[in-house]
Amino acid sequence: MTPAPRPARTVIGMRPYRWWMVAALAVTATAGYGVLTYAFAVLLVPMQESLGADRTVVTGAQTVSLLAAAVAAVPAGRWLDRWGGRALMVGCSVLATLMLFGWSQVTSVAALYAVSFGLGVASAGVLYEAAFAVVVTWFHDARRGTAMLAITIVGGFASTIFMPLTAVLVEAYGWRQALVVLAVVYGGLTVPLHLLVRRPRDLVPQRREARQNTASAVRDPGYWLLNAIFVAQGIGIFVIGVHLVAYLRELGHAPTVAANVAGLLGVMSVTGRVVTAVAARRYGIAVVAVVFVLQAAGLALLPVVGHGLGAAIACVLVVGLGFGVSTIARPALLADRYGVAGFATLAGLMAAVLTVTKALAPLAAAWVRTAAGSYTPVMAISAACGLLGAAGLLALRPARAS
Repeated sequence: MTPAPRPARTVIGMRPYRWWMVAALAVTATAGYGVLTYAFAVLLVPMQESLGADRTVVTGAQTVSLLAAAVAAVPAGRWLDRWGGRALMVGCSVLATLMLFGWSQVTSVAALYAVSFGLGVASAGVLYEAAFAVVVTWFHDARRGTAMLAITIVGGFASTIFMPLTAVLVEAYGWRQALVVLAVVYGGLTVPLHLLVRRPRDLVPQRREARQNTASAVRDPGYWLLNAIFVAQGIGIFVIGVHLVAYLRELGHAPTVAANVAGLLGVMSVTGRVVTAVAARRYGIAVVAVVFVLQAAGLALLPVVGHGLGAAIACVLVVGLGFGVSTIARPALLADRYGVAGFATLAGLMAAVLTVTKALAPLAAAWVRTAAGSYTPVMAISAACGLLGAAGLLALRPARAS
């Protein structure tokens, strides 16, 4: 009797491991977003005071970090396709840890920008895009979406955990020592957990197939339509993420009320991911399009009804649904359309486009706000972009057969 093929037995034996790996990536992504992204907002004012620099100039360090991440996204994707995640993730975790230590020692804006560039490069190998590239090689059915959802649900609490933690550390030790503590926490969590990452034993990287698939996808108008969809939808999210507190204050709400209402974005992003993931299994891509329309409606109505607290909260809640949905919709659509071969490179290219948008959209919104004298045109443009994203989703042709 012919024995069962070895790859099949290997996959079955490794099923418990892949879920442990998902848990590890959920922890590292949460730490990555918490320390490498959200901590900056808490550190901004004490850094500005210590460096004696203009706040706009100090804030520019975050733009430098985002643009560096965009530059590194495609090379990181190519590495993931060819070699897998372990070496890249461990290397980027070590780099990020060293950059955090370096950040604690900066004495000039130029040094801050240099460290921010390094942090941006490191983030390309440790956040959602890299984690998803690992996950898609382990899951080939509906559990792929469940695995990505699990990572993003845990990651959705990054700001809830790390912003208060950073504030406590700054108050107790000052911003420089706070960064030292965060560096130790980040490195101690992520380096050992990323050492657990590996490819399935039965996976033979098809490098020629990956190159051909990538080249074919880049020539496919549908791939660029996907990019345009998430750029359009992302504009509203990126703008509101930076300007919401200022806009709520402009609408007449107290600073503490504005900050608390803005915090609902994170809560609803997690809720939106869960609800959309469950509903999409039955109703498909139309569910994501509906969420995009709801997001657009919330943005459009905010200038009209946002003076009232209850109405402002309602608008923020529906915008928050879209805040997290695109995080799981992007990799799911990409994997469904183009498969695993070359996935990380294609996802990296898309991430680069979106990261540039994330860096520039809030700056453009600030310019429009200054020119118009209010945020109303900003919200109108953001809402229109959300509707364009929904229309683009509905115009997508069906995914190719696996």
